[in-house]
Amino acid sequence: MYALLSTSSGNIDVAVQLLRDDGHLAAPEETVARAGLAELVRRIEQQHGPRWVWDRAQHWYPELLAAGVRVERCHDLALCQNILLSSNFAATTGYRSTALPLAHDVGPAVAVRNQESLFETPNERPGWDGAHVAAELAAQKAAVSSSTHPARLTLLLSAESACALVAAEMEYVGIPFREDLHRSLLNEALGTEPLEYHRPEKMDTLAARLRTLLDAPGLNPDSPQELMRALHRAGIDAKSTRAWELQEFKHPVIEPLLAYRKLSRLFTTNGWAWLAQWVHDGRFHSEYMVGGVVSGRWASRGGGAMQIPKQIRGAARSDPGHKLIVADAAQLEPRVLAALAQDSAMAAAGRDKDLYAGVAAQGFGGERSMAKVAMLGAIYGATTGESGRLMPQLARMYPRAVGFVEQAARAGERGEQVSTRLGRSTPPVSAKWLADQRSSSAEEQRRAESAARSRGRFTRNFVVQGTAAEWACCWLAELRRRLRALVLEENVSAEAALETSTGTHRGTTREMDRPELVFFLHDEVMVHCPDALVDTVTAIVHESSRAATRLLFGEIPLEFPVNVMVVESYADAK
Repeated sequence: MYALLSTSSGNIDVAVQLLRDDGHLAAPEETVARAGLAELVRRIEQQHGPRWVWDRAQHWYPELLAAGVRVERCHDLALCQNILLSSNFAATTGYRSTALPLAHDVGPAVAVRNQESLFETPNERPGWDGAHVAAELAAQKAAVSSSTHPARLTLLLSAESACALVAAEMEYVGIPFREDLHRSLLNEALGTEPLEYHRPEKMDTLAARLRTLLDAPGLNPDSPQELMRALHRAGIDAKSTRAWELQEFKHPVIEPLLAYRKLSRLFTTNGWAWLAQWVHDGRFHSEYMVGGVVSGRWASRGGGAMQIPKQIRGAARSDPGHKLIVADAAQLEPRVLAALAQDSAMAAAGRDKDLYAGVAAQGFGGERSMAKVAMLGAIYGATTGESGRLMPQLARMYPRAVGFVEQAARAGERGEQVSTRLGRSTPPVSAKWLADQRSSSAEEQRRAESAARSRGRFTRNFVVQGTAAEWACCWLAELRRRLRALVLEENVSAEAALETSTGTHRGTTREMDRPELVFFLHDEVMVHCPDALVDTVTAIVHESSRAATRLLFGEIPLEFPVNVMVVESYADAK
């Protein structure tokens, strides 16, 4: 059953329309004031357990979470439309000409009619009424059913929508974070907290030393232009201020300059201002963007959750009586390539062992580092250096796997779209790109060939990285489902025991007692878990990864193992 959630009466009221799977009404539409939304959703969720259909989960679900309401399933029209508009699987369905306008501020930019501003807030944005929601749902279902691979697209849209719920829940719950430990780290590294617009004292001391060593009394070391001019005057002919390039020069200023830049990154990216904005109530709350990268990987819109630096991970600590269960998939992308290409030799190399070690044993004299360089070179299109030298050997060992990514690269060079396992496709090339490929002058032809090679490297990696993102999405959705089932089971058991002994009704598990997904990064998840459930949840993490593999590839002779660590501090998991 579907529950269509929409706005009504000039975006003031909200309406819920229940539809059967065949599209017919299951009950009369209910309309309530916005203040009554949470109770309406709670009641319908308990009575019917529907799949909620809304324009965007981010417009509705945070409000429900704040009111203590969680839902089991949803269909996120914006995320699903973003996939279907580009998917080659749905190219001949006519969906691209019938899709209703949506502003794609939840994923990679896609040109759509009447696109809304990206800077409107949900309350400012005109809402969709029930007719629009129903029409778009029907159009998407029709596109999937008439596509070339309905089952795969159905799985992709379901997993993507489930991840919309996960993202909102993770933002709401947040990563357990000790503000006192973070402040202590900042005080030790930078000195006391400065006044607004001033540098911390240790950065100021280094800045003064840089001015002296470069004989530049007015130097602002935070200005790349000023710094480059000062370096050149001192005889340091660097072409940029990147650390790896500066390290090539022998000069007394290099060491303090690198130290200053390191402190500057900490101060600007994760300093006191970051702490005030993103950490509250003992949690780091970041905003996640599901499918924020064209390959389907997530991104974040605030707080830098996609790149928590090592130096602050020690402040991410579990609450008393809890642990952090941190799990990451082992050699995910090479295993995905083996499964996509159905390369039995490569699959055998990764069976019951580290895949890179298995590849090394089969053809690189046991040198794991060489096998890793070769594999990543094949996936990312490296043709020079060590990767280029090792590629012929890899191609002889695994012709199906190397041939698979080579085929994707050639398709990209021709301007064709390529697709992931479940049907996410690369954006089509522009008319200008195609026109440039037909240019006649030698200079224009060189630029066109360079653009074609660049696109080939992109499509080569896209099919692997995008499918890896789909596997991770299924893993995350399955993990969420199983954790919810565990919580419900624990609630029922506790309620029964309490009612038997006291004759009273316990209610639901408190928020802090449930195992919670709190972080996700590409192929890594983190669960904040009560001590008593650590073993159970660890088993669920492994079971969910196996389920994700079956969902994507069926029963195959290749495992996608995950490494699990149970820690109190995130720093101890790395």
